[in-house]
Parts: sequence; C-alpha cells; structure tokens
Amino acid sequence: MPERLVDRSPVVPADQLVAQMVPPPMFDDVSFASYIPNPNEPTQKAAVEKAAEFAKTIPGIRSGGKRGLFGKKPQPTGAGLYLDGGFGVGKTHLLASIYHAAPEPKSFGTFVELTHVVGALGFNRAVEELSSNSLLCIDEFELDDPGDTMLVSRLLTELSTRGVSIVATSNTLPGQLGEGRFAAQDFLREIKKLGSIFESVRVDGPDYRHRDLPPAPEPVTGEVLIERANALPGATLDDFDALCRHLSKLHPSRYGKLVKGVSSVFIDNVHPVDDQAVALRFVVLADRLYDASIPVTVSGAKLDQIFTQEMLDGGYRKKYLRATSRLLALSRFSVATG
Repeated sequence: MPERLVDRSPVVPADQLVAQMVPPPMFDDVSFASYIPNPNEPTQKAAVEKAAEFAKTIPGIRSGGKRGLFGKKPQPTGAGLYLDGGFGVGKTHLLASIYHAAPEPKSFGTFVELTHVVGALGFNRAVEELSSNSLLCIDEFELDDPGDTMLVSRLLTELSTRGVSIVATSNTLPGQLGEGRFAAQDFLREIKKLGSIFESVRVDGPDYRHRDLPPAPEPVTGEVLIERANALPGATLDDFDALCRHLSKLHPSRYGKLVKGVSSVFIDNVHPVDDQAVALRFVVLADRLYDASIPVTVSGAKLDQIFTQEMLDGGYRKKYLRATSRLLALSRFSVATG
C-alpha cells in the first residue's frame, strides 16, 4: 500500500527556516543564458538583460549590521528590482538566475514563505538572520493581505537600510494585463519607504506551461487511481477531504517537508472547495508540489474545478489561478510519465 500524506507530521526547527530558503530544485540549474526569450515578446529579452545587469551590482555583505569596535560602519542602501508580469512568463527563472549569480550569503523564498519565517522567528530575529545577506529574492509578492504586505514592507525597509539587495516578482491579474503597470504601482505604493530604490521591469507573454497544450486531463476512476498509486514506488494516496483536514493541522512552512521524497501524489474524490481557508492551504500545497516537480493524479473533479467561480471572483483570484496553472502542469506531467 502507498504511504499517505495524512500520516506525515513533519517538523521544521526554527533555526532551519532561513537555511532552507533556497530556489526550488526545478530551478537549480537555471541561468540568464538558459532563459529563451519569446521573439514576439520584446519585454522578455529586455528583462533578461536588466536582471543580468542587476546581478552584477550586488555586493557581498557579511557584517549583518553588527557594530564594530568604533561603531557601526555605514552601509549603502540595498538596490531593488521588481519583475512584474503574468503567469508563466519566466519571472521565477530570472529570479533564480539572479540568486545563483549573487555572492553568499543569500536567501530565496515566496512571499508566503517569508511571512511564515517572520511569524515563526519573530520580527527582530528575522531581521538579524537575513541582514547578513547580499540578496533576498521574493517570489510571488502578494498584495491581497494588507497586514502581511505591510509586515514584509517593514522587514524589507530594515534589510535595505542594512545594505541587502532585494528582488521581487509578482503576477498581474489576467484581466489587468492590458492596463500597464497596475501591479507595480500597487507594490511601490504599499512599500512606501522602498519605492524610490525599486526599479520595475515588465515581463509579458503567454503562460508557457499551457502553450499549445490540451485542456486539463480527465480524472481517473478511483480504482485506476489506487492501481497506479500501488504500482509506483514512493507514491502517496490520500482522500481529498482527509488531506485538506490534515493541512489545517500543519503550519504552511511545513508543507515542503510534508512532500519531501514523494515520487508522485494521488488524490481521491477531488471536488470544488467552498471554504476559503481550505482553498488557501491547498494553494500552498500546490506551490510546494510544483517546486518539487511532483506529478499529481486525481479522481473526482478536474484540477481546474477545485476553486469555484465565486473564489475566482474574490480577492485571492491570482493565487487560485496560479495554483490551477501549476496543478494542471503537474497533472499533465503525470499523464506523460504514467
């Protein structure tokens, strides 16, 4: 019988939270050279050039802002770059490329992961842990939670004054792609003290994950799901509702460790979710599965039906669309490798 995710209760010690802030495995080997700009999207080529140029300006910083024998040595304010664009245009590829080009120490995490680190460590300790960095990369910067946004804004202000360079990405809502730099303007407005040092770079284009691809794969039957899960070493098999209940008992910072070492995830009885808290937890799980390139196979409803139209019409629209895009990519991967 395959293992169940609901039987796993991973623990991540607080002192490992910052240490594990690195790019997902799927971005281990990316570089500026491996980003292939779409010839029909000139902003992509410009973004690669700007990102590579920015990486060369990042100095090595190891003092952590600590006071020396004759007082604290003044440090230059860290530089900032913001990559603004839609889903699947390669922003994370560019973000990871900047990370790989920067000197140690450095950190990489999603906006959600960063808020979890601050929550687990406390604000002051988080500042001290991250202030020795040359660079902090933040993927999927989000503006739908004012409290979290202002918390991270304050954190970035502190880090910037200590000389840490910061790069962030964010998704523009699909319905706003033709409205210029809406997301960038919101970002700069929210981060009042950092606005003057952030340079916004637009990255346009279609979602590469679904370019010329068929619709979402059809769910399999429960019997086929069990058969496939049993035949695949390292796979997990869970009931959808049981898995969602289990996620509610784990801090989202533990979801990455929850799926560590899993070869493929099988979920039975998938259905639309009408509880926003459940939906948002599943979004985080989808991100961690995507980071680890773990194929997903389901029975029940299609993966693009988990988040209802009511959910998509709400304030967390971009999260649900991103999660759906990633889940569909993982489900197609499952079909291709199955």
